[in-house]
Amino acid sequence: MLPRVMVAPNGARRSKADHPELPVSVPETVVAARACYEAGAKGLHAHIRDRNGQHSLDARKYAELLACMKSEVPHMIVQITTESAGIYSPVEQRDLLERLRPPFASVAIREMLSDGDRVSASRVYQSAADTGSSIQHILYDELDLALLARSIENGTVPSEPVQVLLVLGAYDFQKQACPDDLQPRLRQVRRRLPDAHLAVCAFGVHETLILKAALKQGISVRVGFENNLHSIDGSLAKDNAARVREILATD
Repeated sequence: MLPRVMVAPNGARRSKADHPELPVSVPETVVAARACYEAGAKGLHAHIRDRNGQHSLDARKYAELLACMKSEVPHMIVQITTESAGIYSPVEQRDLLERLRPPFASVAIREMLSDGDRVSASRVYQSAADTGSSIQHILYDELDLALLARSIENGTVPSEPVQVLLVLGAYDFQKQACPDDLQPRLRQVRRRLPDAHLAVCAFGVHETLILKAALKQGISVRVGFENNLHSIDGSLAKDNAARVREILATD
């Protein structure tokens, strides 16, 4: 079951040059996760970095993070990412899932199938289902939604249960999420995948408005410095926990 609020404290691209409280190391991520858990986020969307602070899909480093979280913040759900960030191939993304067998992972359907190897992708998706590893499918646009729907229909992706994260906006500053986009995107998914478990994240300054609107509809959300560094008033947020508290604050 998706947590109501998941925090994405760092992402693949930002660094401490963007915000000094953005966690990079495993210990920093655990500290940020604990603060966010206490603020109300019951799930962690985890990215790890290599020794140079760059995005990594190192299974051993992920295993270290999972072990630390189990010890330090045991009741927080931890979701790893297979995001390519323009660095990793579908083969490397699939290898991470097969080697690590994480309890929860996010996968961009467009990346997992970008090499056309449906057989390998299907094997990984089915293995995850068989071992109880939950997969959340990242959908950036309607093309991704159509691809996921086709992949379920042709058996590449198991049909039950389907978890979806709708991404509004993009890393590009010119593609900030717009509050008016939320309802049309939700209708698209509900039309194609009526039984999907939905979550939403949003890039840019409108993150707070969009996520509050989603929460009011009973939809899970992902919040944090991966998507936005600012409070609703435009000021730089103190840290990830402050972002969690703001979206959960009653108006």
